Amino acid sequence: MTDWFAYIPFRIAAALFGALPEPVVRWLGVRAGSLASKLADNRRPLLTRHMRRVMGPEATDAEVREAVDGMYRSYGRYWAETLWFRPRRGRAIIDSVDRVNFDPVHEAIAAGRGMIFAVPHVGNWEIAGLVARDLGLDLMAVAEHLPNEKITDWFFDVRAGFGIDIVLTSDPARRSKMIRRLKEGGALALLADRDVTGKGIAVEFFGEETTSPAGPTALAELTDSLLVPVGVYFKDGRGYRIEVGNPIEMPSAETRAERVKLGAQRVADAMEALIRKQPSQWHLFQPNWPSDTEVHT
Repeated sequence: MTDWFAYIPFRIAAALFGALPEPVVRWLGVRAGSLASKLADNRRPLLTRHMRRVMGPEATDAEVREAVDGMYRSYGRYWAETLWFRPRRGRAIIDSVDRVNFDPVHEAIAAGRGMIFAVPHVGNWEIAGLVARDLGLDLMAVAEHLPNEKITDWFFDVRAGFGIDIVLTSDPARRSKMIRRLKEGGALALLADRDVTGKGIAVEFFGEETTSPAGPTALAELTDSLLVPVGVYFKDGRGYRIEVGNPIEMPSAETRAERVKLGAQRVADAMEALIRKQPSQWHLFQPNWPSDTEVHT
């Protein structure tokens, strides 16, 4: 019964937003984010800390405050558009996407080579699924198995509509499924800017040590797949811009562990570059560095 109480609001919101035109949905999402930014005083010190890392000491306090406000507006838009999305709207969304530096992707497709897209929590990363399907790619992503089974199933269905084949973190065969997908010339999209398990590899990220997911580099090293950083950004109005970064070369080292560790730092560096393009579109509302415990209780 508890699952139903949490699940029903999702379905009501999806029904309401799904009935509205896209410009209204976008406006409502931004306005909801703006309201949330005014009500979330207890979280602002943490987010200010995040943005100060990204923007550097040269940014003024006013610029950092505006970036934090922008994080909320962007996240509100992400949720509103996710609730609004229906598969029948996929073609119109694809047509609104500007594609930047897709040559490495096209070359890998032509060669039948597997690809790993290392993606930060920026903009609306779900859109990558629609574009991948438009390119003829079988895209797989890993999603957290939430305590609420009904909400997990809802997210599963939404992402399937975006063209994303989900494997859950609770699936004991998830690693073998990902390896098989890559060896068959398919693609993985792995969020690579936050280590949700706390068991990742130590890296320097925005000038401070934290941990980074090992998956992107470990799988690329194991399967000889192309590893590319990808950012999916909101345009100022309708639509998106997807930027593919330069492929990340796996470093040379004597042992696999060393290669994966060095590769993880290269991924972290690539995530920094993508996030710095649009800091206010970075949806990082959780502690991400050990020192964040100083401002988060």
